[in-house]
Amino acid sequence: MQLIFLSHPQVVVDPAVPVEHWHLSQAGRAALQQFLESNIWPVPDMIWSSTETKAQQTAALLGAYFNKIVQSHSALGENDRSATGFLPPAEFEQLADQFFAQPLHSVRGWERAVDAQARICTAVRDIMDAAAKAQHKAVIICGHGATGTLLYCALAGLPVSRRYDQPAQGHYWHYDDGAKQMLHHWRNINDRS
Repeated sequence: MQLIFLSHPQVVVDPAVPVEHWHLSQAGRAALQQFLESNIWPVPDMIWSSTETKAQQTAALLGAYFNKIVQSHSALGENDRSATGFLPPAEFEQLADQFFAQPLHSVRGWERAVDAQARICTAVRDIMDAAAKAQHKAVIICGHGATGTLLYCALAGLPVSRRYDQPAQGHYWHYDDGAKQMLHHWRNINDRS
């Protein structure tokens, strides 16, 4: 069984709106639609999403394209950064570096990386166990960069490190759950080669 993890593409950044309610931008929607039309992925048996708006919008586009119902799970959400709220990009990047570098510690009140990793790993294992019982062949999860990276590290047997993080929004990786093997690192949906 195959697991594809997709981070939402570009969003409309609005400091006045809580990050979990940000929407996909037109550029993000267009990039995802073009990517889907390239037919790189197998038709999924299941599509799952975090409950955050940008991930749900991403999953809805996939659901419409593949004619599949989308299910959501709150534990697939991004690391909880509500303690700081919106941060200017440079400050956010510094805290993100610390988040990955100090996985056992809370950075300015953020959810610890080890806790976010345990949360998403448990949710994904439950999803994959259910998919296996139903004899599904492919599952797509629409989520977020940081928790997607933490999941990647866990499945690949790697330590938590930002070196395995996606370089930007709108990336995906592919895992063979039967072989317990990562098939490739993050790839950009804008690169259809």
